[in-house]
Amino acid sequence: MSDAYYPVYGEITGPVVMIGFGSIGRGTLPLIERHFKFDKSRMVVIDPREDASDMEILKKHGVRHIKEYVTKDNYKELLKPLLDDGKGGQGFCVNVSVDTGSVDLMRFCRELDVLYIDTVVEPWLGFYFDKNMKNSERTNYALRETLRAEKRNNPGGTTAISTCGANPGMVSWFVKQALVNLANDTGLSFEEPGQHDREGWANLMKTLGVKGVHIAERDTQRTKNPKPLNVFWNTWSVEGFISEGLQPSELGWGTHEKWMPDNAKQHEKGCQAAIYLEQPGANTRVRTWCPTPGPQYGFLVTHNESISIADYYTVRGNDGEVAYRPTCHYAYHPANDAVLSLHEMFGNGGNAQPVQHVLDEHELVDGVDELGVLLYGHEKNAYWFGSRLSLEETRRIAPYQNATGLQVTSAVLAGMVYALENPKAGIVEADEIDYKRCLEVQMPYLGPVEGHYTDWNPLVGRPGLFPEDIDVTDPWQFKNVLVR
Repeated sequence: MSDAYYPVYGEITGPVVMIGFGSIGRGTLPLIERHFKFDKSRMVVIDPREDASDMEILKKHGVRHIKEYVTKDNYKELLKPLLDDGKGGQGFCVNVSVDTGSVDLMRFCRELDVLYIDTVVEPWLGFYFDKNMKNSERTNYALRETLRAEKRNNPGGTTAISTCGANPGMVSWFVKQALVNLANDTGLSFEEPGQHDREGWANLMKTLGVKGVHIAERDTQRTKNPKPLNVFWNTWSVEGFISEGLQPSELGWGTHEKWMPDNAKQHEKGCQAAIYLEQPGANTRVRTWCPTPGPQYGFLVTHNESISIADYYTVRGNDGEVAYRPTCHYAYHPANDAVLSLHEMFGNGGNAQPVQHVLDEHELVDGVDELGVLLYGHEKNAYWFGSRLSLEETRRIAPYQNATGLQVTSAVLAGMVYALENPKAGIVEADEIDYKRCLEVQMPYLGPVEGHYTDWNPLVGRPGLFPEDIDVTDPWQFKNVLVR
């Protein structure tokens, strides 16, 4: 994309309300300005903080700021005059905050005929750390079920795109592109399923013999200075990472699995596509693979896409029983400073450090966020497809963010374009929308987007110095992936 040319994808004819102005909000703002026509006087950012650098950015861009928490008690009173300002047109609510009830907000926006997008099914404040709740109730599975219920109860209508960041979000589009690439590379005679043909996509994955999908990520961005003791550093929201890291570890559970951990639990209700472990995701390690490091450990942190992808690619027989489902989970190696921060936090009983900070592009030296999907178990063993976006490239093409942030904000942009072009699509997840159109919009911001085959599997490279309970008959069993 030329520095001097940014395509304008459409016009937002009503107000633009951004909830939250953390690392993702800051990065999303200039992309909205570049790619949409809208009335700047009708845009507002709601965030309870008044960080000096944030206020400087908003002042520079001429965007109004409201210093306020969006809560379960005040959201209707606060948002109604902003989303329905009496000047006409269709508004857009961009929710990139924490501790705001996504389902309530999207329902309210749809009642007002306002387009809506978020990056996670976020609960209201208190959910993640409520000791009175069962672990099954603190899962992303449970949160996603509230979204599915809302979609069943209120079908059609104004578009609201759920969980549309990098992951969840972009990675669901990568899965579809990876399947098409794999089908072509293996010589399969097939017709690509359409956008709304979920069963066709699921059967394609089944036909290719894919046993599972890792959302395999390695963040190698490095800081200029060493991390001090008793602070939590991350390249994206610290609050968000700690919250999801202390939720139970969750994964979509595939039909090829023969073994289940002793502390694994199944859900009694809902889509039945996932299980959870009675342990925190950010303290659960798995074996995975990315192009730059090759084999690596990742954290099995819960994410919505682990469940939605497994659910989307489920094949059922005529009797309704599950005939095929892939295993799917996050396998995340964050930046080294974030790994050290997690080590400190769990060493202190899971109590977060008093100082929490998102590393911006000025505090980092170099590095790449290598984020993709590893489709495994098929005839070519494993195929990684994804973005290898560097900090250097990010600095050149977009302000106010590092490589991790740009993978998220560009996905928000792509989702907004889809919503504007399809304003009556109802409530949709990233798996359900047009992956080609979204990647077309997002690709200029992703650096090299590549596919890599590998012969590695979870049985390769083990030192063999100690006895292990492994399954040598099927390398891609979760038994071999989980670090025990």
